[in-house]
Amino acid sequence: MKKSFLSLCCFLLTVALAQAQEDAGKLAKQAGRALTSYNIDPSNNGNKLEEAKSKMDQALQDAEVQANPASWITKGEIYNTILQRDMARRLLDPNAKLSGDNDALEAYNAFAKGYELATKSYQKTDAVKGIGEVQGHLINIGVTKYEAGAFEKAFQSFEAALNSHKILSENKATSLLDDPEQFNNQLYITALAAQLANKTDRAEAYYKQSYDNNTDKPAIYEGLYNVYQEKGDTTAADKVLAEGRKKFPNDPGLLFAEINAYLQKGKLEELISRLEQAIKQEPTNVSLWVTLGSVYDNLHQREMKAKNEEKAAEYFDKAKNNYEQAQNVDSTNVDAVYSLGALIFNKAAVRTQELNALPQDDFSAAALKNMKAARRDHRAVQPGITLFPESRKT
Repeated sequence: MKKSFLSLCCFLLTVALAQAQEDAGKLAKQAGRALTSYNIDPSNNGNKLEEAKSKMDQALQDAEVQANPASWITKGEIYNTILQRDMARRLLDPNAKLSGDNDALEAYNAFAKGYELATKSYQKTDAVKGIGEVQGHLINIGVTKYEAGAFEKAFQSFEAALNSHKILSENKATSLLDDPEQFNNQLYITALAAQLANKTDRAEAYYKQSYDNNTDKPAIYEGLYNVYQEKGDTTAADKVLAEGRKKFPNDPGLLFAEINAYLQKGKLEELISRLEQAIKQEPTNVSLWVTLGSVYDNLHQREMKAKNEEKAAEYFDKAKNNYEQAQNVDSTNVDAVYSLGALIFNKAAVRTQELNALPQDDFSAAALKNMKAARRDHRAVQPGITLFPESRKT
């Protein structure tokens, strides 16, 4: 009795599975017919396109349908048709929204799956044709996602555009990225989107691909430098930055990257020439004047500690001059005003300490001469200026 019951259950399960597979196959065929009806008369059969989408999405839940390349190609055609309909609406109303989040990516992924599974030449031909039709939309929607700050989605769309180029090229079909400049532009924006989406490894791969192609884009060197910095590979970062600076000596992005690198490493002397170059390129950038002033300020403090009075005075004057130049650019800049005040205050504080260190009960000629000289130096720091209070001293 138990054996008969189990046999009956197995039989019913087999029938149910066969029925489900048959229903899924029917749904796929119905989706294809609905798409054909829409294409014949879009004006009167508008609902057929949504029907095709719904039925194909359901059908592809089934493993047997998933193994059929024709099903994926049909899905790609459905999503591509939806996208073309939406784009046509945008010609009439630029503010019209797309019905899907990224139907170009849905279409591409379906065509790519169909291409992968294809066993007949016409199936590959149909898949390649569909990929060629959606490639431009992948790029455009990717740009829209990027501008909206959706970097993960932008990266997915951009990467699909690059993958589409590979498939199209393998089949000697026309690609929007056939032009080397356009291809390198796509590599860069894909790498940048990956980097902003915290996909460091993918960003490195695309930056490196362009770098290996001997790119003429300084942004590739800057991007690859930043990726290596994020990964903690300072040796590789320094190498690519040095190469970029040599190849593009006037590029502001690479110049600022080098300035920041030297700031982090405390290479004060090396910073001076780089900051001076940056100021020549951007004379109204108040931050550059303040930073250069700060470099001289630090050098002044270093020489003061070493008791190199002449060199300290030289660096003090240069720091003061750069802080004043910063105020000439922007008189309300807090960093410039505070830095100048701190520079003068700190020097005055040092002189005050020197005065206090002199013996107060020695009235010999030599002692009085030393005290007079120290007071003269103290007054010479900056007569008549209101300094910041002690709590603001750096």
